[in-house]
Amino acid sequence: MLPSRTVSRNLAPLPSAAALPPRRSVVLVGMPGAGKSSIGRRLAARWGLPFRDADTEIEQAAGIAISEIFARYGEAHFREGERRVIGRLVNGAEPVVLATGGGAFADPETRALLRSSGALTVWLKVRLPLLLRRVAGREHRPMFRNADPREVLERLMAARHPLYAQADLVVPCQDEPPEQTTRRVAEAILAHRPAERLRVELDRGAYDILIGEGMLARVGAEMAARLDGRRCVVVTDRNVGLHHLPTLRTSLAEAGFTLAGEVTVAPGEASKSLAEYARVVEAILDAKPDRRTAVVALGGGVVGDLAGFAAASVLRGLPFVQCPTSLLAQVDSSVGGKTGINTRHGKNLVGAFHQPRLVLADTGALRTLPPRELQAGWGEVAKHGLLHGALWEWCEANGPRALAGDPAALAHAVLESCRLKAAVVAEDEFETKAQGGRALLNLGHTFGHALEAETGYGDALLHGEAVAIGLGLAAELSARLGLCSQEMPGRVREHVRECGMRVRIADLPRRFTADALMARMRADKKAREGQMRFVLLRGAGHCLTADDVPEDAVRRLLIEEGASP
Repeated sequence: MLPSRTVSRNLAPLPSAAALPPRRSVVLVGMPGAGKSSIGRRLAARWGLPFRDADTEIEQAAGIAISEIFARYGEAHFREGERRVIGRLVNGAEPVVLATGGGAFADPETRALLRSSGALTVWLKVRLPLLLRRVAGREHRPMFRNADPREVLERLMAARHPLYAQADLVVPCQDEPPEQTTRRVAEAILAHRPAERLRVELDRGAYDILIGEGMLARVGAEMAARLDGRRCVVVTDRNVGLHHLPTLRTSLAEAGFTLAGEVTVAPGEASKSLAEYARVVEAILDAKPDRRTAVVALGGGVVGDLAGFAAASVLRGLPFVQCPTSLLAQVDSSVGGKTGINTRHGKNLVGAFHQPRLVLADTGALRTLPPRELQAGWGEVAKHGLLHGALWEWCEANGPRALAGDPAALAHAVLESCRLKAAVVAEDEFETKAQGGRALLNLGHTFGHALEAETGYGDALLHGEAVAIGLGLAAELSARLGLCSQEMPGRVREHVRECGMRVRIADLPRRFTADALMARMRADKKAREGQMRFVLLRGAGHCLTADDVPEDAVRRLLIEEGASP
């Protein structure tokens, strides 16, 4: 049985946003003249919280002005003291609203301290013309003394904006009364929902899965916090690029990344080919990568598998970031490091294990999916439910609601699927366990991959749709072998039908022969010495791998389900 976690049949309501400020400190960061102190005082008064100004606290503690600290002891000494003061304030007994100096968040140790403290960091982003008007007459500040303010600000913005972009929340500020800016900042803070964060712990490293609305706008910031290099190549498909590539480009630029190349492939499984793989590899090499150049996959499972395999191959391994935009990719293919392409011999027969450095699942992107793509992704969610147990009951109760577009239900499905897969991958990264382990994630896939191969990996049968049919076949085979109850196949198929997908081979628009499907299953990468291997069910939450299933039982099942003898 896989690691279990209690999952309620109904989603609990989200906590009230009004409860956020009293529970965690709010830290304002930004350029000189951004209005951190002015806005901070107003926010603190609005919420009844203490307001603290880091520069004032430092001067009170030191007994001298900040300019004097710099002059006597240098910047390194000042940053160390600043970090201690900020740590004391955000880790106190009660939350505060804190305005920081312009250089505080540019210090990596201070950023790490704020991240670990649980404080909400907010970048007040102000454009240069407005900053210039606000800093006019501040010649007493050391940075502006005997210098051109425009030149100083442009230099600071170039250095600091990519670091400010790592704040939890970015609020563009306009030329308006401070009360209006305060209201907009307060509303943005109250509406903010932190991403769900899962950690995939592996023997050779670890990475985060971040799940939530608006994650594509944070790709650059999250990459900057984890990667050494600042160059990347993006791989996407035509449909996804139209919807989401502008947001990704902006996010990367704000965080200081150079977009060294973009590769666009055609949508659909046919792009997971040797020819497209070669084209993607050549495009990455055209960008003159070094081993710190990241490959960013923006798209569904096809893009992730293709880009991941290219990243595994170029220079014997480049950093790889997954930005899954389909339900199927968010709940399954983006997590675990399996990459690969298809050949005429079968699905994913050429590939590599290459773990991503980061996975960012923007659940808001699911709103752009056609209904059929959403339904196909649910095939993998249902699979995870059957592996988990409690999640299966939740799927039966909430599947139609999720596929009608309910954002909370979809987010729950993504989170719990990723939680389960992360636990399985951590236990068996390279699928080496003889029984159980990562192989269980292939529930429904032996049948499903055979159907996909026979249809030519086209739009006639999507991967998730094939898996959904495979789940019904696996449940039926399990029941015939006496492993699960006779009602289980009916439950599985009824759920698949309720979620808008076909449930039997006979429901598909083309005909199959049992011989052809059996040959595909013997050639599947999970087979051993030509012996078919299945994942079977004893019940929801109780699965097993089996390679001793009688072939005649499989053949009879295929024929009774609609294949020709």
